[in-house]
Amino acid sequence: MNARRLTLLLCSAETLGMAGFALFAALLPDFQALWGLSNTQAGWIGGGFFLGYMVAVPILTGLTDKYDARLIYLAAMLLTAVANAGFVFADGFWSALAWRVLAGVGLAGTYMPGLKALSERIEGPAQSRAIAFYTASFGLGTALSFILAGELAKFAGWQLPTLLSGGCALLAWALVYWGLECKPVEQHAPRRMLELAPLKSRPVLAYCLTYAVHNLELFALRAWLVAFLVFSGQFQGQSPWLSGTWVAMLATLIGMPASILGNEFALRFGRQRWLVAVMLSSTVLAALIGLSAALPFWLMLLLVLLYSVTVTADSAAMTAGLIAVAPASHRGAAMALYSCTGFTGAFLGPLLFGITLDALGDKTLLGWWAAFALMGLLLLLGPLALWWANANRVGCAVRTEDKDNLVRKAHPTSQRSP
Repeated sequence: MNARRLTLLLCSAETLGMAGFALFAALLPDFQALWGLSNTQAGWIGGGFFLGYMVAVPILTGLTDKYDARLIYLAAMLLTAVANAGFVFADGFWSALAWRVLAGVGLAGTYMPGLKALSERIEGPAQSRAIAFYTASFGLGTALSFILAGELAKFAGWQLPTLLSGGCALLAWALVYWGLECKPVEQHAPRRMLELAPLKSRPVLAYCLTYAVHNLELFALRAWLVAFLVFSGQFQGQSPWLSGTWVAMLATLIGMPASILGNEFALRFGRQRWLVAVMLSSTVLAALIGLSAALPFWLMLLLVLLYSVTVTADSAAMTAGLIAVAPASHRGAAMALYSCTGFTGAFLGPLLFGITLDALGDKTLLGWWAAFALMGLLLLLGPLALWWANANRVGCAVRTEDKDNLVRKAHPTSQRSP
């Protein structure tokens, strides 16, 4: 199968598998009213999805170094179908949390293993672009999930999009089962199930920490954006002319071209330079976005969309960077560590956001400003991590050059041509 068809296949399956992703976030105000949830409890359920992901991804992605990623993907997509449809039985905090954690486990076996299946079947310059499209498809699936949940729930309640998301996961399973060929796994030296070798690489660790704070900000925004728009309407005493789920869909959908183009800019201007510039820009916008609830709706919408661009413009470049610095023999383990730390941030983001709202008030501008600003403040750890890794490489290069100079001075004749 050629690179384009393979990329289209896995991007389509990923988008379908994400159908239940935003079910809770899209209907968060409704679930809070239905089950009497506090902001902290809502943050736990919103982050619980990523808690399941975080716990399972080191094992499931690490297994792709020993087994064909296709097998892991297919088993996990079946689990996703069960978890998505099973949410229809949720009737409160604990049951909703349990089903969302299970859905997160399903994503752990599909997202990164799917990326591994894609990257190991494509080589050369096409690989980076395939990774960019695959990563961006995560945003496309999320955007469509907001619409699926928000709009269908208006006709038949939240149970309808819940059941349909399970059906979409089954369709994704069928696409991969019939469309993706098996691939023998390259044999490497025997290793533990939980491989710790990537912990010895500063560049890998830097990308992992950067991905963690990136996801912390990204998924806090996606989990609370609809609720923020509801607050803005209440604060101004009038309903906006565009519903919260449609704004969330647009904000998420715009992330797809932002991520793809961001990877192209990173290739042209330098990956680290691009990542630092984007993350600093996002930090500035995070300090402003919470206050936009008091602005005219069109201006708030413009700021939200701009913020969504900066939040996602580093995503594909970051993942491509991790794959570039990870050794091939431990790439699955490095991707497992990357995904685990990244979705630790995804778990903490919605939770810390909800805790901040409970502490300062979800009916005040101060509470929303502080919640968004905290995400931007934590995001600064990303540029610091990249600087730390780069400083080490520069230091190693300087030390190597100094050592070579000493050798040349000690043995000057050894450097002459015979």
